[in-house]
Amino acid sequence: MGATWISELHDPGGGGPRLAVKDAIDVEGVPTTVGCAAIADVAEAATSDAACVATARAAGARILGKTNLHELCFGTHGGNPWFGNPINPLDPDRLVGGSSSGSAVAVANGEADVGYGTDTGGSVRLPAACCGIVGLKTTFGRIPTTGVWPLSASLDTVGPLARDVAGVVTGMQLLEPGFTDRGVAPATTVGRIRIAGVDSALEAAVDRALADAGFEIEEVELPGWGATGAPFGVLILSEAWEADRAVYERSPTRIGRDVRSRLEAGRGTDPGLVPSARAARDRWADEVAGVLNRVPLLAMPTLVGEPPPITDEAVVNGQVFPWNLSGHPALALPIRVAGWSLPGSLQLIGPAGGEELLCATGAALEASER
Repeated sequence: MGATWISELHDPGGGGPRLAVKDAIDVEGVPTTVGCAAIADVAEAATSDAACVATARAAGARILGKTNLHELCFGTHGGNPWFGNPINPLDPDRLVGGSSSGSAVAVANGEADVGYGTDTGGSVRLPAACCGIVGLKTTFGRIPTTGVWPLSASLDTVGPLARDVAGVVTGMQLLEPGFTDRGVAPATTVGRIRIAGVDSALEAAVDRALADAGFEIEEVELPGWGATGAPFGVLILSEAWEADRAVYERSPTRIGRDVRSRLEAGRGTDPGLVPSARAARDRWADEVAGVLNRVPLLAMPTLVGEPPPITDEAVVNGQVFPWNLSGHPALALPIRVAGWSLPGSLQLIGPAGGEELLCATGAALEASER
């Protein structure tokens, strides 16, 4: 059992897709640790599958085990002080991204066909970008989170990781029986978003990839983008404290230093700020929906630059959490970047419930990259 996996199961064989499940998601007969020693110390075997695992099992998926993660799903570098650090298969000296790090590595290494992750502030898309694979953050509320350890109840989503868009479609079929992008025409127009602070080579690569795929590009502005950080912070910190307060109070020293500090920040969040944060979330969602009424999809880089080198204080910075705040689905997929040794990652954002359109369009873009 390496740092990619927290628990491994006997492969039952058969022809179904090999599935790696983030260890924040219940699998019957296996303890759910959420990558946290304080929980692992007392965790008992889950008595039933999470709803999203039950659909996969019914579809014939071969569940290989539970994957490592950034503790309590609450961080972006993807390492874990209790279960070890998953290794980036593209470059072992760079961060793997979190929090769904083990699922991304299992897919990128070819150990699994599909990885289940959770995405509350980028936790599927960031490791997908760092590991050169495809990851889909689903529309808030589309995939049931019953049996999934919560981080932030108003932001949490479950989504698939795979080596290509076809694998993500397979992952969606495991999550939602009957899902298909067949018969869905790719978008022909894409709204291009540009945010200051992104590596110029990565921005140029996004433009090149969109042009190569033949999309008509419309420049789009989102004036509310810069105001998303405050309400997102209030919601994730306050709701994380609500979700994990009992764990913290029982055994704070069995929670890693970085996550413990975030929970303590959540403990100190003024509850009076929550209603205004929810109102800001609703305004932002309305702004994004308005833009997506004019253009079918939006496009921008997933990260702000290359995956960072591993250091004690390193984090993975992306352009991801505003889409959790708005609730819209977003697909991250690899693209070539001139002068980089690693792939970059392009992010497509779609309307609520637009996963089929994202996958169809992502497949068209992916084909032009080959």
